[in-house]
Amino acid sequence: MRIATLGILAVAAWALACTGGDTGPVEAGRRAYVANCTACHSPDPTRDGTMGPAIAGSSPELVEARVVRAEYPPGYTPKRDTKLMPAQPFLKADVPAIAAYLGSLPR
Repeated sequence: MRIATLGILAVAAWALACTGGDTGPVEAGRRAYVANCTACHSPDPTRDGTMGPAIAGSSPELVEARVVRAEYPPGYTPKRDTKLMPAQPFLKADVPAIAAYLGSLPR
């Protein structure tokens, strides 16, 4: 019985390693958000943070413009017209996942 259990656990660990533990773009975006955004935005994106506003439901265009270039997309009216948020170009590859996570949340 122990050998069978160990075998099942080994196969599960192998499968997880093969997929990189990826559970989809929403989870990847949640992880990137927690690691990079919660210092200024709330751990709960539906609520205002210490410096940044609530950002749940943000469009992919807004996330890309704010995160990568510290700009707003054309025609967008910001919640807070500040220049506090610096560009975070190192997160460019994570922008689609962050946008998927924020888009999955209620506003």
